[in-house]
Amino acid sequence: MERAEKKELVTMLNTVFKSTGVVVVAHNKGLTVNQVNDLRNKMAQAGATVKVAKNRLAKLALDGTDAAGITGLFQGPTMLAYADDPVSAPKVAAAFAKGHDKFVILGGALGKTVMDANGVKALAELPSLDQLRGRLIGLIQAPATKIAGVLAAPAGQVARVINAYATKDQAA
Repeated sequence: MERAEKKELVTMLNTVFKSTGVVVVAHNKGLTVNQVNDLRNKMAQAGATVKVAKNRLAKLALDGTDAAGITGLFQGPTMLAYADDPVSAPKVAAAFAKGHDKFVILGGALGKTVMDANGVKALAELPSLDQLRGRLIGLIQAPATKIAGVLAAPAGQVARVINAYATKDQAA
């Protein structure tokens, strides 16, 4: 890698560390190219990105960011997963780690909060932002549906009484 490429990579990683919602750091020693490509595809589907960078360059990029506390995680062959959504990257990383023993989650950062591997796995168990929005809309709609049912019930009862009188006269 040339000096200009390294500088560009450090600048790009610095932007990532400043702007993304979550960063997950993991060991990737022993993963095949197909496994890494599979991980990249799964992350892309979830709206996250995977990047392999030299530890020294990643540490330089961490300077001056909220995620600077994860500098100690960059030892050995590491891989970064990051996303704007704070749940998507940890969720995909945790699911991938369950199926691949050589992919080991080391920790990560959620804004200024530094997480260990257990923290990343706990974050992965939370519902995604879209699921939370769906639940919230369901909670908002539920009272309106119940009110409409309560208001419609007396009118339905009156209609049934009138129908009963009408059918009684026809039967007689």
